[in-house]
Amino acid sequence: MYVARVPNRTSPPAYLLREGYREDGKVKSRTLANLSHWPLAKIDRLRRVLRDEVLTDAKEALTMLRSLPHGHVAAVLGTARKIGLDRLLAAGRAPARLVALVLSMIVARIIEPASKLATARQLDATTAISSLGPLLELEAVSEQELYAALDWLLSQQSRIEQRLAQKHLSQGTLVLYDVSSTYFEGHTCPLARCGYSRDGKRDKLQIVFGLLCASDGCPVAVEVFEGNAADPATLVAQVDKLKQRFHLAHVVLVGDRGMITEARIETLLKPAGLDWITALRADHQGTARSGRIPAFPVR
Repeated sequence: MYVARVPNRTSPPAYLLREGYREDGKVKSRTLANLSHWPLAKIDRLRRVLRDEVLTDAKEALTMLRSLPHGHVAAVLGTARKIGLDRLLAAGRAPARLVALVLSMIVARIIEPASKLATARQLDATTAISSLGPLLELEAVSEQELYAALDWLLSQQSRIEQRLAQKHLSQGTLVLYDVSSTYFEGHTCPLARCGYSRDGKRDKLQIVFGLLCASDGCPVAVEVFEGNAADPATLVAQVDKLKQRFHLAHVVLVGDRGMITEARIETLLKPAGLDWITALRADHQGTARSGRIPAFPVR
């Protein structure tokens, strides 16, 4: 089928929808419809359709609709905002872009843990796997931006920990402290050492980190140590942090028997005026030991 334009000397041309066919070896045509009453634009579009032409370019012809997973993002990001994490990061006139990147990495670490390269791809608008990037209006994201945001966060650590301590720690409160370790891939970390591996990776370098929490388990401060640091050796930095940085004259430090040893009690905690709760060794496995506060059973 095709559209034929038939000129008229004294009238506008006629537009006819025709069909070609063969009869007795001869090519003939017959009129299927008179399109003269159609607008010229409509006739032209029909002609292009019959020629198998694309009416518009692909960008105009197709509309891409994409629904990104959202529920888990709403739950974690909503909780972070409810507890004021975004406001804590943004305090001090912090650049909005850096705050959004740090917040996105915290949420991503919970919902989809991955390397910084993979996280950047998860957040980037073109390769997003959830609504996290669009919700924070990140658009294009690169792994270098994430590393830069981490550098900025490190520079803000003291301020953030100070705010957390003011909110969650008070005189006479319980302070929980413990350490863990994680193995390290690479050879550029100045703190990476071989040590007791909780991951069972004895052939890997590792780092040790200590976490200081309020009595309800809310993290207040974190510190990274060399990978071969013994647990009790990290106590010195925590006592200094509690006394000098957070200005707490009276706190009760809670740690396990491998952390708060007899030697540390005598040389560190007692001179600093700190109380403590820990477990006894050997024949006192079923009781707890405390400094100047009642003992209680260990469960």
